[in-house]
Amino acid sequence: MDELALQGLASLVLVADAEAQARAAQFVEQLKQSADGWKICAQGFTCGSYHQNDHVKFFCLQVCEYYARSGYLAANPENVATMKSFLLTCLEMESNVATQSKTFIRNKLAQLVSLVFITDFQHRWPLFFSDILSTLSRGPLAVDMYLRILMAIDAEVVDRDIAHTQEEAQRNSMIKDAMRERCVNALADSWYQIMTTYDTTQPDVVSLCLEVTGRYVSWMDIGYFANDRMVELLLKFLKVENLRESACDCVHEIISKGMEPVAKTSLIESFMTVLDSAGIFKTEDDDCEFLCKLSKLINGVGLGLIASWQKLSKNGMCKNSEATMRALESKIPYMLRYLGDEDDDVSGYVIEFATEYIALVKSLPSMSQIHKKHIEGLLFTIIKKMKYDSGYNFAKEGEEEAEFQEYRKQVRVIFNNIASLDTQMILIQVHELVSQTLPRWESLDFRDVEIAITLLYSLGEALPAAHGQHFSGNPEKASALQNMMRILITSQVSRKGHIAVLLQFFETIVRYDRFFVCESQHIPPVLMTFLDERGLRHPSAKVRSRVAYLFLRFVKSTKTHLTSYLEDVLKQMQDLLQVHSPDNGLIHSLSDSDQLFIYEAASTLIVSSSVEPQKKQALMKQLLLPIATKFNIMLSRLTEERDEKRQQEYAECIHNAIALASRASKGFSGQQTMKQCGCVTAFTELLSIFLAALEVTNQRASLHQGVRQYLHRMVVCLEEEIMPFLPEAMERLLKQPDARELYDFLPLVNQVIMKFKANITPFLTQVFMPLVVTIYQVLNTPVDLNDHCSAEEKKLLQRGYFLLLATIVCNCIDVLKAQDMQNLNQVLMSLIQGAVDLPDPQSQKCCFSTLKKLIELWGGKEALPGFPEFIYKEIVPACFMAPMKPTFDLDDGQTTLVLGESALCMQEILQQRGVEFLEFLKSDFFPSKGISAESGECYLVNLQTGIKPFRTWLKKFFMQAKS
Repeated sequence: MDELALQGLASLVLVADAEAQARAAQFVEQLKQSADGWKICAQGFTCGSYHQNDHVKFFCLQVCEYYARSGYLAANPENVATMKSFLLTCLEMESNVATQSKTFIRNKLAQLVSLVFITDFQHRWPLFFSDILSTLSRGPLAVDMYLRILMAIDAEVVDRDIAHTQEEAQRNSMIKDAMRERCVNALADSWYQIMTTYDTTQPDVVSLCLEVTGRYVSWMDIGYFANDRMVELLLKFLKVENLRESACDCVHEIISKGMEPVAKTSLIESFMTVLDSAGIFKTEDDDCEFLCKLSKLINGVGLGLIASWQKLSKNGMCKNSEATMRALESKIPYMLRYLGDEDDDVSGYVIEFATEYIALVKSLPSMSQIHKKHIEGLLFTIIKKMKYDSGYNFAKEGEEEAEFQEYRKQVRVIFNNIASLDTQMILIQVHELVSQTLPRWESLDFRDVEIAITLLYSLGEALPAAHGQHFSGNPEKASALQNMMRILITSQVSRKGHIAVLLQFFETIVRYDRFFVCESQHIPPVLMTFLDERGLRHPSAKVRSRVAYLFLRFVKSTKTHLTSYLEDVLKQMQDLLQVHSPDNGLIHSLSDSDQLFIYEAASTLIVSSSVEPQKKQALMKQLLLPIATKFNIMLSRLTEERDEKRQQEYAECIHNAIALASRASKGFSGQQTMKQCGCVTAFTELLSIFLAALEVTNQRASLHQGVRQYLHRMVVCLEEEIMPFLPEAMERLLKQPDARELYDFLPLVNQVIMKFKANITPFLTQVFMPLVVTIYQVLNTPVDLNDHCSAEEKKLLQRGYFLLLATIVCNCIDVLKAQDMQNLNQVLMSLIQGAVDLPDPQSQKCCFSTLKKLIELWGGKEALPGFPEFIYKEIVPACFMAPMKPTFDLDDGQTTLVLGESALCMQEILQQRGVEFLEFLKSDFFPSKGISAESGECYLVNLQTGIKPFRTWLKKFFMQAKS
């Protein structure tokens, strides 16, 4: 049967359809589960019948691998011998050109050999390496296979990136000990022989051998690698083009080996001396890959010396630590050379060395002259590297550009670290660069100009100040920054025109907005820059978009100084405030989202100005007039339009117009309210216009969303002035809503309740039950069982309903008290149902929390008539029924929170009803539920403890009850 499975597999693997692939997978599974399946696969792999069928060969090895992992440890001697014979046969086949497999199969075979090795090496196959080494005489294919096996063994036994259990870690340690005793000498000799035999004929084999050597360095004696013959060979390979990268990696692994600090320093120094003498670092080659390897090597050298110095310093070994520090200092020129390489990949490999070196210098009591010189060199190097190169595509930024921006962030971290080490040096160097570059911007390349502004901008991050107070405190820093900001503005560098320069200019202006509080005379030219072709009217959409956001930030931070420019700025902004529509045929300079920033900025200018309220009202009406005009036109066209695509365009325009008005309302604040500014009428008039959109059936969802958003803003900004509009707004919003609309509507009701509390009670009392009825009508509307979207919307609506009840109970409980008993009972029972029956922890938690609040308000000495009975009849049983439900998972974090709320309910009842409640539980409730006297007594004792211990005990109580 299993032989047939293998034949069936062979017939199916080349068929592409899903059914055949599923059957092939079934055959593989059948062979895995069969006791002799692996033997059939071993036979199939070596018999030659499937030599041309790579898929079958791979599946055969997969089945053998499954056996090696799951059953081979307990194999009998016969099966062990069969497996050994099979593997040696495979190695013989893989040594022959006629029978060798493709690379992915050779790798799979190597993995299988490594699995057998870790099981058998110590006891059942102690001559494993002797047998494998004996195959090397068969030629390069056998050598390649041997090296792949060593790589696989490394992955299973040594590789620290692979997670191992404690048992596996112990096993691996014992294997390495056994290898050290028996075979590492033979392994090291074999590597040397392979590299000297094939260095001119099989570069791929030698490269693989170098990789293997590097892998085994970490746990073998350093003497196998740091010896004359090996170093001589590595030096030779470092000058051979197709071997030098692998040789460089091998050297990196050798110098990165964990060692005692003195020995480590000695090893690094001897290698560096040899490499230097051989001229390895003097290569004029522009081979980026090799330079990356050399950069990585220098990074390893630097990190190794820093680690050695730290250990020596910690142990108080002054003489040795000084020698290590001298060794480290002599490596800084190498680090600077590779950090400054024009290729960012090469540079990136030594960033860690640079970062750690700065940290080391920072840890010293004082900075020596040589340290200062190196840190200065580091600063100059990173300034050069932060510049854009000539190939950067600003118009269409792609992957390469994204990589440079990521690299620039890394280099900026070094800049920040240098700043924290030597503030004075950074200030002097950046000030010098800014003062020499920006006044001469017309004659310089944009990249030189951009880097000067970027470094000025970076000072804000590198030299942080509390709440952006860069221009107070340290007078030296404040004076330098102020001077640089003056140069930035007065040099008119913003006329350079290049996107990169302009964007960095605006970013810097906004970062140092407090400068304009100190020197407000510079505000007019900066405002002009924002408003003209350098900013909001720039040809590039990218620039316009970013400037729109930055302009709002600038206005907000300098608003108290802008009154004198108010009308002039608003006049210049007029065309930018024009509401977009599908009919006006204009190409708009700003997108809808950009325009939101502009409207908020215009509103902030008006609100923050020192003009009279009447003037503010007039200016605000003027600002909002285009919105009202466009809204009415578009609403009329929407109602007449029959083409759905055109309807959508009109609806988007209306939604955008409402959004602009909503955004304009953000100009007000707690200190400058809509009422204080005399602008109430401007916004309430708009509200009465916008409510008309709720009568339109075309594109209803978009229109309702826009009006709801505006109502949210008006609830924030207005006081009692909004009250007359609420009945009409709510009535229209509640006309035949679906679950989603209703769910989106409820937060508005909650917001109104939380703001107006008792003042909203009369109105809310009237609309409460109709609202509840509407919610339940929508919840009870049948939906397709497969319609997961509708089910999710109903779940959200249910949550929204319970949150509404919670808001009413916490803010205006009289709304519930005013309902007739039947309606009140229905509402209370909906809370019980939500707490017990809904498999939704969020809703359950909300229900129990609301019930607790009701107990607190209505369950005490002055209880609402009938409510104590409701507590005993419904709430108490709910606290026991909910945790006993199959859907109530006591191991789930969210559900545990629900249990906590039910526990709070029970303790609140005890607080309000006292001994009466304890007597009810003991004499009535526990007996009726079959709870034993002993368990009941235990419950009562724990109920009277604090909430934390009661909650912990309660979880155990219900876990035991459910088990």
